[in-house]
Amino acid sequence: MAGSFQLSRRQSLTLAAGFLGGMACRAFSPRQAVAADAPASAVGNVPSSQRQVIVGLSQEPTVFHPLLPHIEVDDGVLMNLFSPLWRINAKGDFIPDLVTAIPSLENGDISPDGRTWRIRLRSNARWHDGQPVTAGDVLFTLQTLRDPAFPAYTRSGFGLIDHIEQTGPFELSWHMREPYAPFHAVLASAMIVPSHLLKDRSDTSAFSRAPVGSGPFVWGDRIPSEEIRLKVNPHYHLPKAEIEEAIIRYIPDLTVMFTQFETGEIDYLGMQGILPDRYPQARTLQKRTIIQAPQPFVEGLAFNMGRPYFQDLAVRQAIYEAIDKETMLKTLFQGTEISTESFLPAESPFFNPDLPAHRFNPDAAAEKLEQAGWRKNRDGVRSRNGIRLEFTNATTSSNALRTQAQEIIQQYLADIGIIMRIEDRPAAVMWGHYWVNSEFDSALVSVDYMTGSDPDASSFFTSTASPAKGGRGQNVFQYANPVVDRLFQEGNRTFDRAARIQCYRQIQKILREDLPMLPFYQVNNIEGVKDDLAGYESNVNVRSNLWNLPQWHWI
Repeated sequence: MAGSFQLSRRQSLTLAAGFLGGMACRAFSPRQAVAADAPASAVGNVPSSQRQVIVGLSQEPTVFHPLLPHIEVDDGVLMNLFSPLWRINAKGDFIPDLVTAIPSLENGDISPDGRTWRIRLRSNARWHDGQPVTAGDVLFTLQTLRDPAFPAYTRSGFGLIDHIEQTGPFELSWHMREPYAPFHAVLASAMIVPSHLLKDRSDTSAFSRAPVGSGPFVWGDRIPSEEIRLKVNPHYHLPKAEIEEAIIRYIPDLTVMFTQFETGEIDYLGMQGILPDRYPQARTLQKRTIIQAPQPFVEGLAFNMGRPYFQDLAVRQAIYEAIDKETMLKTLFQGTEISTESFLPAESPFFNPDLPAHRFNPDAAAEKLEQAGWRKNRDGVRSRNGIRLEFTNATTSSNALRTQAQEIIQQYLADIGIIMRIEDRPAAVMWGHYWVNSEFDSALVSVDYMTGSDPDASSFFTSTASPAKGGRGQNVFQYANPVVDRLFQEGNRTFDRAARIQCYRQIQKILREDLPMLPFYQVNNIEGVKDDLAGYESNVNVRSNLWNLPQWHWI
């Protein structure tokens, strides 16, 4: 609570650094790879079989039906068991998988008005049980994702399809009510499922226990709470994986996972990575490469603009100016995090590099509030027209790093006459109705605002997408700007890349001015891999860096 927090800002920052050693929270890092070449004590290097790779993850994959709701850690398994129509690589290019060509205006597979798509499948793809992958499977997958009775992981774009027609065993087309350019990105993460195993079956539990896909690996075995084994698919329609087996181990304790990476028991240390306080030590490990992998998530302070004080732009601007963002990031993250001013990752071709940099100036923040009529009362708290600048801030109660950030921000705001009370909640409560229905005042949150790899963030920032106002979407900020609405509509309806870039860069500029949320930093994950394991490539366009596991090999 604000009244019990008496430490100075400098004491707060010093203490925050000391708390990192005991944290069990998400790990972050900057974006280039660092070869571990500094002197270190001898490190064990227990060899894996040259025919297998052992992956360490701190979260357990539990969803094996790709059309059901799932999280990032599930993606690492699903994208290796199943195939989409096309995939996306680390450069942001779409690469054919089940299709022979990516549909476009140029090749005629998308009509000039952008509403009719034609899909041409390769004829040599097989399900793991030997059955051919056909246009009927794609048709079934699309119909399933369109079905309002099915609990789909997403319906983005699929609801715009008004007609699908199978025109041959390996060809189909569909018509959309309006053009939707982000659909390429949506389909890159939509895994095709076998209709002969799932059609007319309401109970899919048996399929989830032994999933059958068409991807580079086949289901081997699973020991719940321990590991999953994937075997190479010898009949894969693309080049066969270079390893014969992938073992994905669930290691919930980040310290234990780091130790197993250090001793060589695991070959790749993935989600949720290496904690910031372990980063200096990790860099000294022999025969290890530490990868600082950018993620699409942006961490920031979200405002509920339904609250009267946050409807004043001067208040939002003053709060941002009052926070010493750079010092906070350097202290909490050991200097590994880099600030951002955008809701998009810096690696996106749609990222606007010309946004104004954050400025820490508490005197200017206080003056801005004075000019807007927010005057200090006898107790030092500002108010205007009977409304006090006093609000709550919430996040996940088990996230120790965010708690430290909250306490630092709390002190910065107290210095300019704003009271921020910390009221954290368990994750299930925090990100349930409390978040979705905008019941919070403000929140510390990490959000992937994109639609797949596409910059479409209309679900978060358009005026009709606020559930608290009866809309369908994720605009929990209750933000409304008709210019932003128009730009999103224009950007989503054109397939002209240059025009889309212009739209989204303008959206970023307006959001940086309006500040419905304060962008602190783009999340990065510190991962590690053995030096003699080649093929790893960080990819900000997907949610798991196991995206190209078939290319991993020992050297």
